[in-house]
Amino acid sequence: MIITKTPFRISFVGGGSDISSFYNHYPGAVLSTTINKYMYITSHRFFDEDKLRIKYSKTETVGNVNNIKHPIVKEIFKKFNIKGALELTSHGDVPAGTGLGSSSSFTVGVLHNLYALSGQLVTKDSLAEEACDIEINKVGSPIGKQDQYAAAFGGLNIIRFNSNGDVNVAPIHLKESIYKKLEENLVIFYTGKKRDASSILKKQKSNLESDSKKVETLKEMVDLVPKMRDVLYQGELRRFGELLHQNWLLKQQLVPTIGNNFINNLYDKALKNGAIGGKILGAGGGGFLLLYCEKKNLKKLRNSMFPLKELKFCFENEGSKLIYIDNEYEK
Repeated sequence: MIITKTPFRISFVGGGSDISSFYNHYPGAVLSTTINKYMYITSHRFFDEDKLRIKYSKTETVGNVNNIKHPIVKEIFKKFNIKGALELTSHGDVPAGTGLGSSSSFTVGVLHNLYALSGQLVTKDSLAEEACDIEINKVGSPIGKQDQYAAAFGGLNIIRFNSNGDVNVAPIHLKESIYKKLEENLVIFYTGKKRDASSILKKQKSNLESDSKKVETLKEMVDLVPKMRDVLYQGELRRFGELLHQNWLLKQQLVPTIGNNFINNLYDKALKNGAIGGKILGAGGGGFLLLYCEKKNLKKLRNSMFPLKELKFCFENEGSKLIYIDNEYEK
């Protein structure tokens, strides 16, 4: 048995600049961190030598890779020439479609697991790059590159997207006191609504290709990345919250469907009860609402968000890792 553990992420500013229709023309960048919520991928020998079994929200048992319905698993099994006698299972700490990058954490985790199964070492950069290739090029998902790199590398980073397709990950090393205060002052609430990220991202891509004003808006969002880095290093965390709010306003100009009446009302209520800024995580339309709030106002904010479920979390900085391997598979 082999088990990999791959973190989910929260993105603060710059989201949307990681898609090729933008970074092919202008430098893209996001500032994000991974958190201690994970995708676990388990693989072990299947009792039927001629079958493959894949367990996710559904269970598939097939005799040939080409019959696998899960598009990501299908492409990765093809890559590793998996033929039979293998069972792959996934377990996530949070539901899919809620804005924490679960799809890319799944892809990175499966790749990492099968590299371990094949006895090969793999770098974080290769994991991220290959996950991008699987999701974007092979499967055709209308997504960018930030989630794969966040999941593979882990930690608090600026991730830059260059016109030649290269991606650079630059860690942000904060004083422990600033790091802990930032972590303590960020809260996440589940809106109770999942969303179809694909349709929102397709609309965003279409907007960028047809509307120069949308491009200028996204460039403004990218400009927030170094500003947010600087306020973090300076420990000006109230300003961090204000930049989150600025990003929220810009994102709504970029993709009006990022919010809806329900989400906008939640956000307005949060601002009236102590939050300084925030955002809907991921493509928008539902999922998790991230808020920055100073410690003195956290109780008031939490009370105002009732009955929404709060997601308790901590930052993490390891990225995807192998947490268990049983050599019985080789016997």
